[in-house]
Amino acid sequence: MTVDQILTLLVLGAVVAALIWDKVRADVVALTGAAVLLMTGVVRPVEVQSAFASPAIIALASLFVIAYALELSGLLDRAITMAVAMCRRLGTAGLWLLITMIGSVSCFLNSTPIVVLGAPVIRDVATTLGLSPKRFLIPLSYVTILTGCCTLIGTSTNLLVDDMASVAGQPRFGIFEITPVGIPVAIAGGLYLFLLSGRLLGGRHEADEREGAPADIDQSHIGSAQIGDAGLFAVKRSLQPLKAAIALAIFIGAITLATLGVAPIAATTFAGAVLLILLRVITADEAYSGLRPEILILIAGMVVIGIAMEQSGLAAQASDLLIASVDGLNPLIALIVLYLLTMVLTELLSNATVAVLITPVAVALAESLGVSPRPFLIAVMMAASAAFATPFGYQTNVIVYQMGGYRYMDFVRVGLPLNLITFAVAIAAISVFFPF
Repeated sequence: MTVDQILTLLVLGAVVAALIWDKVRADVVALTGAAVLLMTGVVRPVEVQSAFASPAIIALASLFVIAYALELSGLLDRAITMAVAMCRRLGTAGLWLLITMIGSVSCFLNSTPIVVLGAPVIRDVATTLGLSPKRFLIPLSYVTILTGCCTLIGTSTNLLVDDMASVAGQPRFGIFEITPVGIPVAIAGGLYLFLLSGRLLGGRHEADEREGAPADIDQSHIGSAQIGDAGLFAVKRSLQPLKAAIALAIFIGAITLATLGVAPIAATTFAGAVLLILLRVITADEAYSGLRPEILILIAGMVVIGIAMEQSGLAAQASDLLIASVDGLNPLIALIVLYLLTMVLTELLSNATVAVLITPVAVALAESLGVSPRPFLIAVMMAASAAFATPFGYQTNVIVYQMGGYRYMDFVRVGLPLNLITFAVAIAAISVFFPF
């Protein structure tokens, strides 16, 4: 191994250990790892700059602004009121119904804005009913990830795998081609969360008071509430129909244009955020108040570590080892190995990075075995989104991690069994619907 590869592994191990230790803020940990990689020369300043200006950061920041505009318009308060009314009639079952309704939208729209908007509602409803929000925020993130796997446009990961496969000479996927695999995976994962996640998460409500957790919010800042902060919805805002309609139309328009491929989601949401300011739905100062810098910095810091994995050659080395290790094996065994490798890498890197790195490997692996690349590509789509065991494999996990005041091990406790369940169901469904 090269010096850069050793340094990258050491930093990655130290970051994960520090997050599990849970004594230092997650964004500070990620920034520290990025700083070490920068100081040791593993990554260059221009690469760090690209991480902080990545499309994911731009899109997420813009979505926070749009979501904050929806909050200030009173639309979220109205949604909360309606949700509370439904959940008071149905109790806990009402919250699960609400999660299912929010998650179903993720089949066709990017899950990140859905969680940005839906998580504060789930949290406030649970608090109003005297229930621990911890029992529902992680399931919300996981459900949107699972439902996003049901269509080609449900997640950017699927679209990225489709693009990379096309570059490798494979035919494009249809919008519903992966649905026969995605639906069984989503149902199995949803049942697990409904039946068991409450037991795994419900016992820590008394330990919520920790640094950065909702209970520690400075009440003097309630007037400039940020999406996701607990208690901030205690300040009820009257509905402003015109502003609410414009903000909602801009949100839907931005997501729809990105879904149709008119422009990348970073461009459409950024334009939407600017348009909200120009139309005076939200002021520039309010837009800045709507940002969540701790989340944006956390994602950027982890992206830098992902860049180091690529630049140091660790990812390419792993790909070569994979092809060599499964050469001549049964295609089903090779499929299982590819899925597990993709799933593990997704927990460590961003799902987009894993999709870019593993998709060409999947095609090369299938061709070396003389079988169809289709099942291998679908395995990459599923596994690259199956980021349940850490808070950082998927953006929605990062959002609820900060909002709910979770600890790192909460995700391990709930997500690791979910990883195994979705793995087993996905392999079985792929084998049935996409034979080699």
